[in-house]
Amino acid sequence: MVVSEEARLRVIIVGAGLSGIATAISTAQSGHSVQVIEQAQQLAEVGAGLQITPNASKLLQYWKLPDSMWEAAAEPTKLTVHRYSGQVLAHDPTFNKSIRAKYDAPFVDLHRVDLQQALYARAKELGVTFHLGERIERIDFDTTTVHSVAGKQYSGDLIIAADGLWSKCREAFVGKKDEPLPTGDLAYRIVLTADQITDPELKSLVQNPECHFWIGPGAHAVGYSLRGGNMYNVVLLVPDNLPPGVSRQAGSVEEMRELFVGWDPILNKFLQYVDTTIDKWKLMHHGEMENWVNDKSNLVFIGDSCHPMLPYLAQGANSSLEDGAVLGMLLGHMTDKAQLPRILRLYESLRKSRGEAIVRETFKQRHDFHMEDGEEQQKRDEIFLSQLGKELKGAFPSRWTCPEVQPWLYGYDAIKEVEKAVSENPDLFSQPSQSGSFCKIL
Repeated sequence: MVVSEEARLRVIIVGAGLSGIATAISTAQSGHSVQVIEQAQQLAEVGAGLQITPNASKLLQYWKLPDSMWEAAAEPTKLTVHRYSGQVLAHDPTFNKSIRAKYDAPFVDLHRVDLQQALYARAKELGVTFHLGERIERIDFDTTTVHSVAGKQYSGDLIIAADGLWSKCREAFVGKKDEPLPTGDLAYRIVLTADQITDPELKSLVQNPECHFWIGPGAHAVGYSLRGGNMYNVVLLVPDNLPPGVSRQAGSVEEMRELFVGWDPILNKFLQYVDTTIDKWKLMHHGEMENWVNDKSNLVFIGDSCHPMLPYLAQGANSSLEDGAVLGMLLGHMTDKAQLPRILRLYESLRKSRGEAIVRETFKQRHDFHMEDGEEQQKRDEIFLSQLGKELKGAFPSRWTCPEVQPWLYGYDAIKEVEKAVSENPDLFSQPSQSGSFCKIL
């Protein structure tokens, strides 16, 4: 759907991360005028690998992202969970085929920069305007105006907060500093090139994409290929030992390796190839927000600005893409600007409960992956091993292949969700909204 000129909104998106650019694409496709404000001077985002699950990869297909992005992807053919000693606890030998068969979309691993640049190129094709190097100073909700530190003003009909964990929009919304909270974990993110790796066994793992997890007391690691098997991404999730108030700090390679002494030799061989400085990233979260839309219905939240997630299910980026898709497509069904408040509430009702439920599920996955050795861990491993080589049944400690959680995560179809919501709310979308008009909120 593309809106008429009368219903066309001037939309200001704060933040040009993945969620912001995805929302810009979806909103511009719906026919609205979109400007994106970003504090970074250029879009060369620091980052490493991303695991794009079918609930999001189908959106990347829908948005017609350039072929270069798909060529830069790696599709893991297998998924394996190891006990930290190296013992295999779970193994899906046909992971790529079963994912495509179940969800009609692939599970791919991408470098964050490759995805961001592809989204950026598509957004510009659709006429989205980007203002880089603009830091937000304040927001005037009476005039729907964003004021930058440099003294510029950006006014419109709607402000979309896509400015992440340290959201200035969230501070403006709640009227005070709203600092994220530590989760007790931190991450080391490592990217190795295939050229660096001389060990034949490791080189084969890099060049033949698979996904491997190693789970152990208080920590876990995940490794997967990027860029068609030319790079390898390793993420180490360990207890947070950064000082209070420090969110990122250069770390010691020796300290990092020390944390994994006694773990699988394969993992440790990968860590031996780390020969540069490595950063420690404190993993943070926020409490749940009561609302994602302000009283004036000219501010709405998406992504990490309203539901930041631990990376333990790889859904931070994926769910942010869902948010942007749903919001942009709903705005595409507007026939009158007076409908905006109800459309934003409908978006909130469609997305808030799912986003917050995924957040809770990530904490459960951390619990199941980080168990200390003992009785609870032994019971967990019994569940794993009792189903090794069999079709999985019931609740499973790894949600990546759990027959209950995986379909809920990967089977979500934002496009169909919007179509269903529109069909169930004919009074909202078929005529200008009036005070008191009926709208079925899901």
